[in-house]
Amino acid sequence: MPLLGNSSVSSYTEWDPLEEVIVGIVDDATFPPWHASLEPVIPAHQHETFRRRGGQPFPAELIAAARRELDEFVHILEAEGVTVRRPEPVAQRTPYATRDWTSTGLYAAMPRDCLLVVGEDVIECPMAWRSRYYETLAYRPLLKEYFRSGARWSAGPKPELPDELYDLTWTEPAEGMPTRLIVTEFEPTFDAADFLRLGRDIVAQKSNVTNEFGIDWLRRHLGDRYRIHVLEFDDTHPMHIDATLAPLAPGKLLVHPERVSKVPAIFKGWDVMRAPRPVIPDSHPLYLTSKWINMNVLMLDENRVVVERDDEPMISGMKEWGFTPIPCSFRNFNSFGGSFHCATLDVRRSGGLDSYLDHPG
Repeated sequence: MPLLGNSSVSSYTEWDPLEEVIVGIVDDATFPPWHASLEPVIPAHQHETFRRRGGQPFPAELIAAARRELDEFVHILEAEGVTVRRPEPVAQRTPYATRDWTSTGLYAAMPRDCLLVVGEDVIECPMAWRSRYYETLAYRPLLKEYFRSGARWSAGPKPELPDELYDLTWTEPAEGMPTRLIVTEFEPTFDAADFLRLGRDIVAQKSNVTNEFGIDWLRRHLGDRYRIHVLEFDDTHPMHIDATLAPLAPGKLLVHPERVSKVPAIFKGWDVMRAPRPVIPDSHPLYLTSKWINMNVLMLDENRVVVERDDEPMISGMKEWGFTPIPCSFRNFNSFGGSFHCATLDVRRSGGLDSYLDHPG
């Protein structure tokens, strides 16, 4: 088969000029069957909804509204000179099974969760949710194309996801008690969204989907060219780092004002902005996330940043900080658990492998 010469994967940071990106889809988005792994991270007021509607589609009108917002987002990206690729729709309500359990799917909306690009390597992640077991199938046509164009295509160890992976005695920790994670160290698991790329340095967190075993696997897989720094935050329900900490450009760091009480030492000398409080109305349904998803912005380069159109405090804050905000409606997409960073996977950003932390620690 001939090489397809314009699809090479190369991305080392969250801010180098974006040239090609995958944007997710909400087709057939489905509530996952209720499982213990959901309890620590699904907003408490949504637990009953998930218990009752597992295996059923998300509201059709919400899917339609989110699809329109994704189309607007794609139009903006293309107008800014970015090549946009999309995954293939996959039937999410088709049951599947292993020797130990059965499930249905979730969606193909968040490529940032299931795929991790480090340099020229695109890595399929061993995810901890059973409803996401086959999520990367929606991206397989693209992965094959990228491989044929010269990219490296890797995959973490395919997890078994048996009961032993989960702490089935998990309960909400009392106030002031240490964070308790639902995943054990039975096998390596991680979501790509628990990692942020700063050239040779990669920032990570352990969470309710990412365990130490998974981080160790990734560290060994990437080798000595990269340094993975595991950070802890004041977050009793950690899942995905990109609504807690966001490096936007060399020397500029956006942080959650409550979860990041002390800026990690590795960012010594960086200019820090504490994210303004979100303005999402209480009436707006957020099935899989908190309102702090407003932090989940996407950098097109060291200056341009895509921000939710109605988030005036964030838009103003970005302008004051020297960035050029590009507003885009995304409130309905937020209902599915992500925003611009979650909804995308950087396939190619111009720029090479550099160091941005003077104090790697």
